[in-house]
Amino acid sequence: MLGSIKPEIRIIGFDDAPFTFADKKTLVLGVVCRGGTQLDGVVSAAIDVDGTNAAEKMARAINSSPHKNQLKIIMLDGVTFGGFNIADINALNKKTGLPVIVVIREKPCMEAIRESLSKFKDAEKRWKLIEKAGVIRPVKVANKVIKETKTIYYQAAGICNEDAENIIKLTAVNSSVPEPVRMAHILCSGLKDARKLK
Repeated sequence: MLGSIKPEIRIIGFDDAPFTFADKKTLVLGVVCRGGTQLDGVVSAAIDVDGTNAAEKMARAINSSPHKNQLKIIMLDGVTFGGFNIADINALNKKTGLPVIVVIREKPCMEAIRESLSKFKDAEKRWKLIEKAGVIRPVKVANKVIKETKTIYYQAAGICNEDAENIIKLTAVNSSVPEPVRMAHILCSGLKDARKLK
């Protein structure tokens, strides 16, 4: 248990930038937020498209960040980045010493995911990382803007379900999606135009 969860708890939320499967690498951005209200900083890392280094690169970006000592939680926008570069959330928890909450907007079809993984030589290893991320749990989030309640989903490592759900609800300010990953998604979406500068 985290005990009393402060409204300005420091959280870093990660999402990946747009890419094509002709790309060897893509960026992930980590947005540092105070609860669900203020953006304090951004970190970035390059990961391999369809690779296996998402957790390692995120951990390195977090551990080298000047915000590290203030961070209490890592949030991920899903568990896959850059295609099927699957973040090992247990390794990320261990490498950073920070709890991890995976935010999932819609309940995934696990059969479809396993089918998509079948093209990889290490499909079973990747599937085990999906399973290792743990049970996908629902949480009802009240949208404070449009006064509507929506069910989203989450997985967690290094944190109890009660605390994870309370943090999700606390930080879902402008939509049903917590601000750290919502902001990361918005910033990453804007990077698609930067591809044209290459």
